[in-house]
Amino acid sequence: MDDHTLYERLSAFITPARRALFDRIAPERTAHITVVLEDVFQSHNASAVLRTCDLLGVQHVHAISTRNRFATNPEIALGSEKWITLHHHAGPDAVPSAVEALRAKGYRLIATLPSADAHAPEDLPLDVPLAFCFGTELEGLSDDLATRCDAAMRIPMYGFTESYNISVAAGIALYTVMRRLRSSSVAHRLDEEEVLQLKLRWLRTSVHDAASIERRIIEDDVRANIRGERGPSELR
Repeated sequence: MDDHTLYERLSAFITPARRALFDRIAPERTAHITVVLEDVFQSHNASAVLRTCDLLGVQHVHAISTRNRFATNPEIALGSEKWITLHHHAGPDAVPSAVEALRAKGYRLIATLPSADAHAPEDLPLDVPLAFCFGTELEGLSDDLATRCDAAMRIPMYGFTESYNISVAAGIALYTVMRRLRSSSVAHRLDEEEVLQLKLRWLRTSVHDAASIERRIIEDDVRANIRGERGPSELR
């Protein structure tokens, strides 16, 4: 059974309204922009970033845990972790592991720093996939990750305090970049197969005991084919 047929069959176990949401939202997702959170230790900050990514259509988030365990707050995240794809990189080699994984997918790593000569979100080139790296609440990015990045981005500040809260910085940067991206000619949306796989993943998350139901659907299909209950054009 191909994944498209499986999605159609499994969709019977959710409401038409939920399926309509999947059909509307999935094509708007992007993997062209991703977020890297390094050792964020306050769960409300991590959750706020995940929620922002979901609302702006940023599908993938990478969490690096070298010193601090990545945790979320359900009251802040509001279930957003179910809809985005969260990649965990933990342990002493988490930084090089995450960087290697991102580079293998063609990402240009962008360090968020207060450097005066860094790009602003308004003028950062968007022609290649970008991974925005945000560091801890107190210290920002580690030197290890910052030195591995390809470029830097800063959000202009005109007050006395030295930095934005991490969730605010991510919100400002991602909103600006995603607004520019959606109005550009850059091919940033998921392709048809990626959209189907994403909707199938969401469906499995939404259906109670989805694994058992999916197994029964496939077993019934195999038995029907063996018994010859379907015509030649319907056999898979």
